[in-house]
Amino acid sequence: MTTIIMIIIAYLLGSIPSGLWIGRYFYHQDIRKEGSGNIGTTNTFRVLGPKAGVVVLLMDILKGTLAASQPYLFHSPVNPLLIGLVASVGHTCSIFDHFHGGKAVATSAGILLAYNPILFIIACVLFISIILLTSMVSCASIITVTTIFIIALVIHDHILAIIAGIITVLIIWRHRSNIQRILHGNESMVHFGLGNYLRHRHQ
Repeated sequence: MTTIIMIIIAYLLGSIPSGLWIGRYFYHQDIRKEGSGNIGTTNTFRVLGPKAGVVVLLMDILKGTLAASQPYLFHSPVNPLLIGLVASVGHTCSIFDHFHGGKAVATSAGILLAYNPILFIIACVLFISIILLTSMVSCASIITVTTIFIIALVIHDHILAIIAGIITVLIIWRHRSNIQRILHGNESMVHFGLGNYLRHRHQ
């Protein structure tokens, strides 16, 4: 029964459409109708600005962290990654957004924070470094989650490898349109970093 309760809580936490609600109630905008149409952190930054973007980023990370922390709180033997995975699914298939959602990057990072803070820090450093090199959040997301999967294999953390593998597939699938744009050289970029500099230099 405890496991079922944790799964339900994790799904509901993950389902909270942070970007949608922040835009609707504080900015009177529906970010699903602007920018990329995604309700995640990147589009929130793009449409609503950095303040809203930071709030949504922190909320989405917190969703994953709270969900994955439940086994510790309930003194359950269930691996926190398994419960955390449900939050990522909730984020991409939100009951509060007609089973649509974001791309689960920040929420998945929150799961990692609850499970292994050191790997979370490594992931953050890698993510920021790739953004500074490519100026593409999508590229940084895909490479970072894939790297965590590889690290899990190297350190023989089999549960993390399985969950990271599932999340990697999920994130790559959710970024399939971004991958096409990257291959065609027209992916959206943030307004800083080497990639943005080189693109403007060539224009």
